Amino acid sequence: MFNKLKRITLIGLAAVALFGGSVNVAGAQTRVSVGVTETIETHNPYGDSVSLLYGIWSEVTGPFCTYSYTKGDFEGRLAERWKVENPTTWIFYLNKNYKFNDGSPVTADDVVHSLMNRVIGDPQSKQKASVAPFVAKAEAVDNLTVRITTDKPTAPLLSFFCDRLIITSKAVFDKYGRDVADKEHMLGAGPYRLKELIPGQRLVIAKNPNHPEAKKHPRAPDEVVYRVMREPEQRVTALLNDEIQIGQFVPPHMRQRVEKNINLKITPVDSIEIMFLAMQPKPPFDKKEVRQAVCQAINRDQIIATLLEGFASRLDGPLGPGQYGYDPNLKPKLNYDPEKSKKLLAQAGFAGGVDIELQTPVGRYTLDKQISEAVVPMLNNAGFRAKLLTPEWATLWASVQKGTIPFYYMGRGSVQDPSAALHQYFHTGQTPRIGYSNPKLDEILDKEQQEFDPKKRRQYLSQAMSIITEDAPACFMWRHKLLWGLNNRVDYKPLPDSRVYAIEMVVKK
Repeated sequence: MFNKLKRITLIGLAAVALFGGSVNVAGAQTRVSVGVTETIETHNPYGDSVSLLYGIWSEVTGPFCTYSYTKGDFEGRLAERWKVENPTTWIFYLNKNYKFNDGSPVTADDVVHSLMNRVIGDPQSKQKASVAPFVAKAEAVDNLTVRITTDKPTAPLLSFFCDRLIITSKAVFDKYGRDVADKEHMLGAGPYRLKELIPGQRLVIAKNPNHPEAKKHPRAPDEVVYRVMREPEQRVTALLNDEIQIGQFVPPHMRQRVEKNINLKITPVDSIEIMFLAMQPKPPFDKKEVRQAVCQAINRDQIIATLLEGFASRLDGPLGPGQYGYDPNLKPKLNYDPEKSKKLLAQAGFAGGVDIELQTPVGRYTLDKQISEAVVPMLNNAGFRAKLLTPEWATLWASVQKGTIPFYYMGRGSVQDPSAALHQYFHTGQTPRIGYSNPKLDEILDKEQQEFDPKKRRQYLSQAMSIITEDAPACFMWRHKLLWGLNNRVDYKPLPDSRVYAIEMVVKK
């Protein structure tokens, strides 16, 4: 009997260790563990460009501003308000209540430092492509006012700043230097502080109870552990075993295992991440006919209906309903037509077929490997000789950013306004991820960024997306309806951009 009681006690203590709020103990710290699929590889908050980390770092360093899906607009945080002084000058007014973890105030100098020295000037930065092309100067007007001067009118500036601008301490950077400051002295002005980061494994944040946002959300967890778990089976098993309380991207065929557990639930959300097949303009993809043949070889509807069990919405261009600039009448539509694919290959000089290699992530996106395995025979049926490669995610992602992968399956997240994504992947010289160049498209994309009239800007976006769809440097596939697994002890509403905000979690007593 004693051994049985001892065993029960140990199990209970283990549950508390895994999830501090799972047992009602006076004064107990609450902890939520989240199984995530994206990379966590560096202590440098500017050293990667993935949606998950933008969300986590914004909670540590304090979001500059955010996008509200409830309001459908941007709203202030550290930058509590702003104005457009003229088409190339923006003024941002900072919230005086934001302070770093050591109690020092966040000032305009910190914003200028973060933008110019870290995002743009840091040689390790993977984020400069988002702002460097248009930010000419940032300067402190006074302690709480920042003036941003752009090279040209930039209408979607907020989509760059609110989506991804991370603010860190200039004083700490000046005192310790980049590497020591990032790794050992990460000061932030957000509701959470960095507690631990083990690259490739996990990132742990702890709540700052004195932060204004933390006071407004007293039931947000005291600690959140983000665990890299790319295998769907691993995430689902961890949910069932209460090792994690939130699991990203449960595959449709596994959802019933979660739903059958009385302690768990599945919460769906329509994603704004666009999934696509990218093609570098290198042989054989230097020929438009080959790229179009790829797009018309793939039966997107069949993959959605079978593998994805309907949990996705087809894309016929870069955007879907609800995203800014979406045009339901966008032309052309490269529909499934394998016979036309064969004719296009013949026109390109490959009547006998052509060898290609498709590279795919494994476990980064919902059923990414399985989807790519379904795509390969479709390509072969249309005249290609396709081979599938499955490198490790970290290797694939690094190579994509360097522009060395000719043909790959990927997603681009956080697409509320498409300007950043379209420039990032399709404007000449922005990034090497696809390496595509079209002077006519460049001209139109530059015009849309400089146009403050919403109607005219939408027209430019439609023109740009029509060119991209016609020229086919990428085949746009679908947006997933993502399935999140949640423990019933945690209330959390997943967001369309897949970012995870600890402050918005509610731990039930």
